Amino acid sequence: MWLRVSCDLAFDVETPTPFILMLRPRSGAEQWVERDEFKISPNVSIIEFTDGYGNLCQRFVAPKGDLTIYTTSDVKTSEFVDVDFEAPFVEIQHLPNDVLCYLLPSRYCESDRFNDLANTITANKMLGYKQVYAIEEWLRQTISYIPGSSAYPTSAIEVNQKGSGVCRDLAHLGIALCRSLSIPARMVVGYLHNLKPMDMHAWFEAYVGGRWYVFDATQSGVKGGYVSVGYGLDAADVAIFNQFGPVVHTIKQHVTVTQIKN
Repeated sequence: MWLRVSCDLAFDVETPTPFILMLRPRSGAEQWVERDEFKISPNVSIIEFTDGYGNLCQRFVAPKGDLTIYTTSDVKTSEFVDVDFEAPFVEIQHLPNDVLCYLLPSRYCESDRFNDLANTITANKMLGYKQVYAIEEWLRQTISYIPGSSAYPTSAIEVNQKGSGVCRDLAHLGIALCRSLSIPARMVVGYLHNLKPMDMHAWFEAYVGGRWYVFDATQSGVKGGYVSVGYGLDAADVAIFNQFGPVVHTIKQHVTVTQIKN
């Protein structure tokens, strides 16, 4: 399916402020970007770079006053996410070098604290995809998904104690549970077709059977329509914008996802 995704941002900047954006999706194994448009006002000097996870990032200094950013892309992505219940666990010694970092605890995914719970959730499951699927189902049944309930990233421990959270929070807990079983897992932020309410979305991917698979406890079934923008260890790595210095007031954040053709 072909999707047109867009994000429209506006800020009130009180003093010259450095920004780093992560708003441009990249083509890869699961998606193809046919058209990409990026507009910023006022006109400023922008440097684009690729971070350590391969994400496309833009850095600039915003002058005092109104700042508007608009980005839109036409992306071909799958109508259904891939599922393979027979995908096996990959032993650590056989993992690609660039996947190893996704085994370790991180700021919001304290995987070293979840081994007992993860083993309980996945008891008697075949090692690999079926373990991650059991974790996804446990999250769906145990942690309440409440959009808009959390303005700041919440760690896996806090989400487990609270029993609820936004998409980002459920992803943190899923990642921590996977990593505690030595299954690489990473945070993904991007767009999702027919997400309600519409906004940027977060989910997680797990590495089993020699590739990454999508898992999203906030949604039911195996529907697709995902457009990835950023990957990282947790939410600290995948913010669509970071600003440094005095607080900048966000005036608008409007996200759209429209199917333009099959």
